Parts: sequence; structure tokens; C-alpha cells
Amino acid sequence: MSTVLVVDAANVVGTRPNGWWKDRAGAARRLHEQLLVGDTPHDEIVLVLEGAAKGGVRAGRDQHVRTVHAPKDGDSEIERQTRAAVEAGHRVTVITADNFLRARVQGLGATPMSPSWLLDHL
Repeated sequence: MSTVLVVDAANVVGTRPNGWWKDRAGAARRLHEQLLVGDTPHDEIVLVLEGAAKGGVRAGRDQHVRTVHAPKDGDSEIERQTRAAVEAGHRVTVITADNFLRARVQGLGATPMSPSWLLDHL
């Protein structure tokens, strides 16, 4: 069974007080670059971007990282990506600090983890 990591980019980037809010696209690009070389135990990483962050990374696949641009809000897209991966038979982990979203993806069969877990692997 393959493993999929779905990343709530806004939550991960928002955990570091490094001025990310001044350059959301740049923060998304840096996170994408870290995911490409990071040491995570997952076969595929789905990076979900919303708003201005979408300007930092084009939608599509780069090696094992697939970037998705949320058409509306990021939470709905994270839930959609999670549901699709679970229904395809993958073991799914979702990185988010949003307690409501954590409960929703857990109800779909995914394992929620905190942004700090991911940052420890990057």
C-alpha cells in the first residue's frame, strides 16, 4: 500500500514567524523546495496551495511532489485530495494545525499530523 502525505501549505508556512506573510509566493516556493529534498516516509506528497501562495509554485508534479492549486479555499481542496487518496486505497497522512480540518480528514480515514512533525523531517 502506498503512502500519501497531504500538506496544508498555509498552516505549515504559518508556523514560522519569518516574515512569510510579506511574500506568500516565496514562502510556498521554499516549502516546495524543502519537500523535494526532505526525508519523509511517503511515496507521494500533495502540496495544497491557496491564494497568493499559488504564484510561487506551478500546479503539477515535480518528482514525488504534486502541487495542487485550490480553486477556492484550501481546506476543501485538502479534504478532496484526502478523500480521493483514501478511496484509491492509499494510506494518507494530512499535515495541518486546523483542528476542524483534522477531525474531518480523520473521519475520512486519514491520519492527521502537526506541521511541527513535517518540519522535523525537512
